[in-house]
Amino acid sequence: MEFGQRPVEIVEMNSGFWRKKKILLTGHTGFKGSWFSLWLQELGAELVGYALPPPTEPSLFALANVAVGMHSCQGDVLDLEHLRKVLNQHQPEIVFHLAAQSLVRESYADPVGTFSTNVIGTAHVLEAVRTLPSIRGVLIVTSDKCYENLGDDSAHCETDRLGGDDPYSASKACAEMVTSAYRHSFFQADKLHFIAGVASARAGNVIGGGDWASDRLIPDAVRSASQRTELRVRNPDAVRPWQHVLEPLRGYLMLAEQLCNDPKRFSGSWNFGPEKADIIPVRQILDRLQNLSGKGFTWSSDPGAHPPETRCLRLDSAKSRTELGWQPHWHLDSALRATVDWHKSYEAGKDMRVVTEQQIRSYQSHLSRPEILG
Repeated sequence: MEFGQRPVEIVEMNSGFWRKKKILLTGHTGFKGSWFSLWLQELGAELVGYALPPPTEPSLFALANVAVGMHSCQGDVLDLEHLRKVLNQHQPEIVFHLAAQSLVRESYADPVGTFSTNVIGTAHVLEAVRTLPSIRGVLIVTSDKCYENLGDDSAHCETDRLGGDDPYSASKACAEMVTSAYRHSFFQADKLHFIAGVASARAGNVIGGGDWASDRLIPDAVRSASQRTELRVRNPDAVRPWQHVLEPLRGYLMLAEQLCNDPKRFSGSWNFGPEKADIIPVRQILDRLQNLSGKGFTWSSDPGAHPPETRCLRLDSAKSRTELGWQPHWHLDSALRATVDWHKSYEAGKDMRVVTEQQIRSYQSHLSRPEILG
């Protein structure tokens, strides 16, 4: 069945599906990968991680002792033979590919490295996976920046043209094309039968506790609040789709489950973005953080020369809502509050694995009583 023919009932993720499932997650030492690793452990999955060392110091991976309760393997997705060895050793049923160079400004400093990791790395994962007899589903995580932005402020849907004027965005568009080529060439026995489900996920800007990446709004704001220094902001009028990191991660879980159950129907590309009310300019995020931080946090516009960035990004997640049954559950204010609370707990010297797991459980319990989203 093709998208749009028949909406499905709004459903929630099946937690029981993940118990004892053999999962391999690339990029598990990063911010998003660390949250995902802890959630998969909470769900009872047999989890193997494959990644370089944590990209920041401090890191959520180290602070929350993410490696405890999983098999953590250090490796580079550009090392195809090592990746093959790990996959063959563990024979996962589902692979989540999150390993990436994830910063736009870094892509200007190292365009070749960005293309190598994001494009060749994706090809390596799919190449290593395609001969695994155990594999049932593969989810490649890319970005909302994979779309060609025409400057008309319209919300991107999955059938929009891919593109990118900066190396990062272009690399994510290329990763989407690589995924599509592998899906059609190696994971379909014919037009009616799939050997395994292969999908790509495009999420908006994620926030949450434990992100210390440079040149990223929330981490920079947290640092400024902690140090009581004024934050200099490149483009306060840039509009982005903001959401807590757990929102798209839940989408990945729901999509991967359906990839295993019905690979033909659920293979393809999927957007996971917030409600319209949470697609707002940077300055509004900062104003809300000022109210939540309680530290006299201040910011100002930095008029200096900066690499060009897209002024407005919006995502249309209608396909995920109608076909997958996914929908956002936390308002942006709830996401920001959870992020601030996480960092306050960190500054207070609390056990950050316990704090992070408590936020995951709080989010899960909230799924049965969602906010009224605007």
